[in-house]
Amino acid sequence: MSTAILTGQPVPGSSLEGDLRSLGFDVRIASGTAEAETLLAGVPAGERVAVVDARFVGHVHALRLGLTDPRFPISAIPGAVTAQQTGRQALTRAMARENSADQAPGSGTTLVDCLADRVVTALDTEGAEVHRPELGSLVATVPADPQTRNEARQAVAAVDDEAVRLKSAVKARDGFFTTHFISPYSRYIARWCARRGLTPNQVTTASLLTALIAAGCAATGTRGGFVAAGLLLLASFVLDCTDGQLARYSLRYSTLGAWLDATFDRAKEYAYYAGLALGAARGGDDVWALALGAMVLQTCRHVVDFSFNEANHDATANTSPTAALSDKLDSVGWTVWVRRMIVLPIGERWAMIAVLTAVTTPRITFYALLIGCAFAATYTTAGRVLRSLTRRARRTDRAAQALADLADSGPLAQALGGPLTKPAGRLPGFAAPAVALLGGLAVVATAVLTGFGGPWTVVAACGYVLASALAVARPLKGALDWLVPPFFRAAEYGTVLALAAKAEVNGALPAAYGLVAAVAYHHYDTVYRIRGNAGASPRRLVRAIGGHEGRTLGVAVLAAVLTASQFTVALTALAVAVALVVLAESIRFWVSAGAPAVHDEGEPA
Repeated sequence: MSTAILTGQPVPGSSLEGDLRSLGFDVRIASGTAEAETLLAGVPAGERVAVVDARFVGHVHALRLGLTDPRFPISAIPGAVTAQQTGRQALTRAMARENSADQAPGSGTTLVDCLADRVVTALDTEGAEVHRPELGSLVATVPADPQTRNEARQAVAAVDDEAVRLKSAVKARDGFFTTHFISPYSRYIARWCARRGLTPNQVTTASLLTALIAAGCAATGTRGGFVAAGLLLLASFVLDCTDGQLARYSLRYSTLGAWLDATFDRAKEYAYYAGLALGAARGGDDVWALALGAMVLQTCRHVVDFSFNEANHDATANTSPTAALSDKLDSVGWTVWVRRMIVLPIGERWAMIAVLTAVTTPRITFYALLIGCAFAATYTTAGRVLRSLTRRARRTDRAAQALADLADSGPLAQALGGPLTKPAGRLPGFAAPAVALLGGLAVVATAVLTGFGGPWTVVAACGYVLASALAVARPLKGALDWLVPPFFRAAEYGTVLALAAKAEVNGALPAAYGLVAAVAYHHYDTVYRIRGNAGASPRRLVRAIGGHEGRTLGVAVLAAVLTASQFTVALTALAVAVALVVLAESIRFWVSAGAPAVHDEGEPA
């Protein structure tokens, strides 16, 4: 329930009260500041409350943007301010100050100027964080006289409120395929869903179910199944675009929606890879190694994106010539689309997978996917390395903490990190990523080049534990320290892939696929917690599942002491255990009242 307090005398012929009711507000009228303060105090603490000037003239969607977005404790547009439960105290204090000012000697008690705007000024003075949405061509104003009111009404009539709302439902920055082949009609699907009361979470779930059915069709291994799988995968992507557009169209963001949107994209894509591998196996072709390789590569790509963005989230003094060149290229329209396409974002990637599934074989599909993602990863990582090397900026403590959380260091690295702090402090600035890279390469190369079950992988894994501890022994504030988390991901996932492939028994690679999927879910979950400013996964969870270095060492030890068949069983059990632990904690967090109400705007690539 929400309450809107209209301040001042209602204007004859105004539709403001009806507009507010259409947005779900219970409207109350206050003739002065004192009465407005009294009404504000009477609104139950758990409700959203808005203070709106009765003379307000503007679009309904301007009111919707300013007063109904659940992501912000306090929001304001000209002539209106709103607060959720977490912002109510600040709003109450600001209203009390304005009432005291009106009651002071020499001050009138009538609302000659706009009370809502005065309250916003008081909130700014107090240091409260007030969200002010971008209105663009939408009108939101408080006219001072009949002439300006008439002009404002004409401005409202000149702009199609619904057209602006539909346009704003689509992300401003998206891939070529999504922009030109999906969004032109998916926005209308989003509006259709909104008018029938469907929620973004329901559309997200429908997208997941469609993708799982597509994976099931691919698993049949028949040409008809592959064609159906490709079509259903595209349909799932349309729904995937629709859920975000529906959330933006109706401003229905939620904690549960943040969790579903953050995890279902990965679940859909990686389940589809598994379906392709199962389908290929029915035809006598074992492509599980390719499927796992594709998942590892795609996950590492995302970690590069996440780490780089977090490292530069609040960096200052960006003087990178590479960034300047990119900004210059943005002014040349066709280069923008080319650069967005070559990084193989989700739209282009899923379209390629769908078409190749329908007309070729799973093996060819995975080859194309691996080549495309490898090129995209090389392009984006090289550009970000150049930006990092040529920019002069100071990394903040927040950025260093985010990178440490993304590193996912377990109890072994934490225990060894203290004694290694002084040696690490004497190393050059690029040492952390160099040590992480060398330690990861050593363990993966040893797993690839030696026979299954030998002791050398265990030795290399022990060296990797030491390297991991040394890499994070000091704050990750170096220019290239954002590479540490992706190097750790590549080392852990690559070791599991290499050992499972070396086992050469049925079920080893599918078991490894399940383990990597469970661990990757934990890493994605950590990313979206950080994006929601809710902190990383709790340390008890990281300790319970061993951290990246503990899991890498554990898998190496299992391969050394067990037979290939026993190793497969152990990997399966480990995958199930990790999945249960991380899912239980993730569900607990995202459905709790303390989880952030965010809606992810999509993966960077």
